[in-house]
Amino acid sequence: MDTLSYKTISANKATVKKEWVVVDATDQILGRMGSKVAKLLRGKYKPEFTPHVDCGDNVIIINAEKIRLTGKKMTDRIYYSYSGYPGGQKQATPASILAKPNGAEKLIRRVVKGMLPKTKLGAKILNNLYIYEGGEHQQEAQQPKAIDINLLK
Repeated sequence: MDTLSYKTISANKATVKKEWVVVDATDQILGRMGSKVAKLLRGKYKPEFTPHVDCGDNVIIINAEKIRLTGKKMTDRIYYSYSGYPGGQKQATPASILAKPNGAEKLIRRVVKGMLPKTKLGAKILNNLYIYEGGEHQQEAQQPKAIDINLLK
């Protein structure tokens, strides 16, 4: 038996096959949906996953305003941001973020960003995420396929 018959495949930018995927966020729990979307963006569901290459899919999230949070997280969870200046620390709850214009988009993007690598590649991968608060999106020309996020592990 040839022991070298199996070789590790390392994907690169030219060999990666990126797809377009639509995820419906209606009645989805924010953190669970966010972790699955982060894995889709990263490409971890693909057999040719390579950690240092953007091999994930382009993900479109529709109905973002219909997400849910369990328990009292809507009012008790606090997100902090700091401008770097004295007295520049700000805090926001998910309820206050959702009350602003494009609030659902900002909240989901913040959650997914926290689940991606804190590197240049993570910042690049986050650009493959498209979030819409309504049921319509602008990427019809890419012919995205709709998937059920609950079937992913």
